[in-house]
Amino acid sequence: MNLTGIIAISGRPGLYKVIAQGKNSIIVESLIDNKRFPAYATDRISALDDISIYTYDEDAPLRDLLTAIYTKEGGKECPSHKEDLKVLQAYLLEILPNYDQERVYPSDVKKMFQWYNLLHKSGNLNVEEEKAEEVVAEKKAPKAKKAAVDATEEVAPAKKAPAKKAATTAKPKAAPAAKAAKPAAAKKTTATKTGSSRGK
Repeated sequence: MNLTGIIAISGRPGLYKVIAQGKNSIIVESLIDNKRFPAYATDRISALDDISIYTYDEDAPLRDLLTAIYTKEGGKECPSHKEDLKVLQAYLLEILPNYDQERVYPSDVKKMFQWYNLLHKSGNLNVEEEKAEEVVAEKKAPKAKKAAVDATEEVAPAKKAPAKKAATTAKPKAAPAAKAAKPAAAKKTTATKTGSSRGK
């Protein structure tokens, strides 16, 4: 789920979409009534894409939790945040069984359901777009593998051929050197024998 550009502002109800960047502020639009206003650095702003839920293991990104709700509800709205807290907590345990019930406060639980329904009503639950991107990525992957195989097949023969030629050329050069050494040794022996016979 893509939550880029969706923020929450402490002390203000609902969620907001970042529209533009101002000089010392950002221009945001309310997902409730579409009203726009500037938000400043002094405001406590939280990007939904950076929010995680406490669990007994690793923290779970909010986007994964909202995606799980979307899947469970078949793309429809989820229970209202005004439902009984026990009902909402039981629902949350179904989709995130290991969430930390001590660190995730009741107000946080209600806020998650409120945010989901708000994103749903405003048309900002971008789940299908991500699925489409995953399908495109899977289709491109096999082509990349084939290209890698073809490249290996073309390079392999080119490396082997020069190695064989170099080995064949090296053998004939070594042979004449060995033959030249034998006559030289024979001459030295003859000279020694001749010298000794003259001395006698």
